[in-house]
Amino acid sequence: MHTVPALPTPRAAGEPPPIAPGSLSAWAMALRLRSLLIAISPVLVAAALVWERTGALDVTAVVLILGASVMMQVITNLQNDIGYTVRGGERGRTRTGLPRATALGLLTARQVRTAIALAIVLAMLLGLPLVAARGWPVLAMGLASIAAALAYMGGPRPIAYTPFGEFVVFVFFGLTAVAGADYALTGGDVPATTWLAAIAMGALAVAALVVNNHRDREHDRGVGRRTFPVVFGADASRALYTLSLLAPFVLVAALAWGIGSPWLLLPLLWLPVALRLLRDFLACPPGLAFNLILFRTFKLELAFAGLLATGAVLARVLE
Repeated sequence: MHTVPALPTPRAAGEPPPIAPGSLSAWAMALRLRSLLIAISPVLVAAALVWERTGALDVTAVVLILGASVMMQVITNLQNDIGYTVRGGERGRTRTGLPRATALGLLTARQVRTAIALAIVLAMLLGLPLVAARGWPVLAMGLASIAAALAYMGGPRPIAYTPFGEFVVFVFFGLTAVAGADYALTGGDVPATTWLAAIAMGALAVAALVVNNHRDREHDRGVGRRTFPVVFGADASRALYTLSLLAPFVLVAALAWGIGSPWLLLPLLWLPVALRLLRDFLACPPGLAFNLILFRTFKLELAFAGLLATGAVLARVLE
């Protein structure tokens, strides 16, 4: 007697195909590929401002800094994926954020830890020529960045389980990413205008994290994460998002005045977009709708960085 093999269950119309464990799609989920652009944008801003100021740019150094910055984001994303899963952050099924590959069984802890180690090695290799050229300050920034990436969701007391995540993001995705890149490219003092750009980019990075933590605040409270909105409340979280989203547009006006070029005001073209985004954030109901707000915040940060970098280039070329 022959048995009839079971037919695969048909997928509903529009439903994505299942992701195979260990596949490229599984790695793409863990790496959060869209977020890698956030690591690139502050470096491009720094490079454009250096070129506007000096008229010269070491393209090889820019590529090395971009590569190292992307590796830092990779380390952070992978550590976040495995750290959250190991700590049981998915329990309760009340989380509405993006899926985690290790929590779904698509990648093993060993696979992800191996990838993290490889990313650290690659980041160090990319940084060696920069350290050789600029010395211990670049080494210190690199080691501190790796430590922060690992500590965000690793160690006995992860940063992500405290209300200080936004501050750490501000320091490393704003101040270090922009001002640190400026120093690595020039080896000289970082001007005030670059610090203004660094603060602006850091604020927008904070805005993205605020959306993430604001969305998950009830779930995080249940699993023991004392994030900013859990500790200080939803109203404080809304106030921080408002400040982080709008302050960069004030800072860019000061930056344009400091450099003496109206081209640096180009990011103001995106102010109406920011105001609509703020309105939608404040009115957003709890749940999955915040994921769209998060993606729109990412896009705003990229647009702001692109317009600021373009303005710096035009200021050099046309004035």
